[in-house]
Amino acid sequence: MRAERASRPRRPVVDLTDEQARRALPLKWGTVPKDVIPAWVAEMDYAVDPVVMEAVQRALADGVTGYPLEHDPALGEAYAGWAGRHFGWAPDPEAVRAVVDVTAGVRVAIEVLSGPGGVVFPTPGYNAQHGLAGITGRAEHLLELPASATTAEIDLDRLDALLAGGAQTLLLTQPHNPWGRAFTRTELEGIRDVVVRHGARVVSDEIHAPLVLPGAEHVSYLAIEGTHDHAVAVVAASKAFNIAGLRCAQLVVPDPQARKALDAEPMARNDSWSPLGVVAARAAYDHGDPWLASLVERLDEQRTLLQELLSTHLPEVRMRPLEATYLAWLDASALGHDDAAAVALERGRVMVSDGASYAPGSTGHVRLNIATSPERLTRIVERLALAWT
Repeated sequence: MRAERASRPRRPVVDLTDEQARRALPLKWGTVPKDVIPAWVAEMDYAVDPVVMEAVQRALADGVTGYPLEHDPALGEAYAGWAGRHFGWAPDPEAVRAVVDVTAGVRVAIEVLSGPGGVVFPTPGYNAQHGLAGITGRAEHLLELPASATTAEIDLDRLDALLAGGAQTLLLTQPHNPWGRAFTRTELEGIRDVVVRHGARVVSDEIHAPLVLPGAEHVSYLAIEGTHDHAVAVVAASKAFNIAGLRCAQLVVPDPQARKALDAEPMARNDSWSPLGVVAARAAYDHGDPWLASLVERLDEQRTLLQELLSTHLPEVRMRPLEATYLAWLDASALGHDDAAAVALERGRVMVSDGASYAPGSTGHVRLNIATSPERLTRIVERLALAWT
């Protein structure tokens, strides 16, 4: 599948200058002093795919600023076509529902479809979803990956124990942020077997699915046999195409009864996605393959560059293999800094994400965003070396 995509014409990835990035990415770049290089929040320092940008500009010229359709069949068709081309598995287009963003989709899926028991949340885990279980009125059960672990895997025995103890939902992030893992079919089958044994549900956050790097592949949890009656996936074009601010993700709900339950909910349960987000998502899914191919190639190069830079400048820093996403999980604990992110900012003028926000109680870990230019990534690691050593 990847070889087929690689043979297609490409659209180049264009690096934003510092000034362009400050205008385009107000959170990532606009909230730090000008002498700080931001490498934290999950946004890329790249210009949006011109095809996606042109689609949004046409929609604005046409005055598409009103309410979106409650159910847009074209969005389902676009996602199904995309999934079929990229992952070798596609849902029924009728299974696709719009939501405002992935975290909102996770929340509505838990609130409407899950039992009242707790939610299992593997950590280190996406910091914006810490506490999400409590918002839905459910207990949060952390399935912790020890900082010393050499591989990032779901502990099936621990999952089994948590579900046996009353938890009823697994919030699965795959590909995983910040582990950088793309779970294999065998791993997902093992998770399914445990979940089915306890009659539990899975909400699979698959926002990073387009960003699996060479050497790995994305297998949707819904592509595993025997999952459609107990699982939904939450997907989006936002991470791969840098369009999170346009506000449109999708729930993939293969079970007809679950779709009826969601559709029967009051509008206040799930609304506020943007019609411009729908336009952008459809353009990305229908026409974004050439740009995405260039992006994955660039991220693969950045991954290799980061490994080389760490080996040269920070050999004591450990990085787990990066199979997917543009977010590297770094263990700098050997250098003796409990809050490595704070030291990086104070001494190195680099802003990275504090690992404790993903793994409460952990020390010495950071998440580093590599979706920038090779020159910036080089300066980032050089500055980290000056700060940490």
